[in-house]
Amino acid sequence: MSATITEYGPELPRPEAFTREALRWEPWVEPLAESELTPEQIDALVEPLRAKNPYFRLLARDPAALKARTLTDKDIFFNVTDGVGRAERELSAAATSRYNGCVYCASVHTAAAVKESGRADDVDRLIAEGVGADLGSEQWNAISAASVALADTPLAFGADDLAGLRDAGFDDAEILDILGGAAFFNWANRLMLSLGEPSLPPTRR
Repeated sequence: MSATITEYGPELPRPEAFTREALRWEPWVEPLAESELTPEQIDALVEPLRAKNPYFRLLARDPAALKARTLTDKDIFFNVTDGVGRAERELSAAATSRYNGCVYCASVHTAAAVKESGRADDVDRLIAEGVGADLGSEQWNAISAASVALADTPLAFGADDLAGLRDAGFDDAEILDILGGAAFFNWANRLMLSLGEPSLPPTRR
C-alpha cells in the first residue's frame, strides 16, 4: 500500500512553546481516508471514533500493530482497578513527553494530569520550566525523575530511581504502572515525532 509524503512548509501554524492547550497533529505521511478503512482497520482502532483522527488513520496502515498498540495504551492508562491512580500515570507520560520534546503528546497528557489531579500550578511548572521543575510533592517529583531517567539515552534509570519511588510511598504494583506510562510514551513520542508535527487549532490561526 503506497503513501504520499505531505509537505507543509513554513506556513504551518506551529505552537511556539509547550502547552496544555489542545493542539492538532499534522501527518507528514498521508493517512488513509475514513472511507478507505477496511473492517480489519476499523476493528484495530478499538474505538470507531478514532477514525476521525489522522494519526490513528495513518497507523491503521498496519492494523495488527495498531490494535496491539491501542490495547496496551488503554490498559496502561485506564485500567486503574489496582495500582496507582490516573493522575500519576498521566504525569509519567507528561514528564516523558516534555523531556523528549513531543509538544503534541505533552499537551494531551499535561491536560489529562490536570483534569485527574486538579494540580494546574504544578503541571504548569512542568510545562514552563521543564522536567527539573519542583512539582509540589515528593511523589510527583519522584515520578518525573524516574520517567526522565527511563527516557534518557543512554538509559539512566537505575536503583536510585526505584528507591526514590519507594521512598515516596509507592509500592511495586504502583511503580509498575508509573514505569508503564513512561515506557509507553518513550516509544510513542518517537513514533509521533517521526511521522508528523503539531499545529495550532483553527481558533488560534
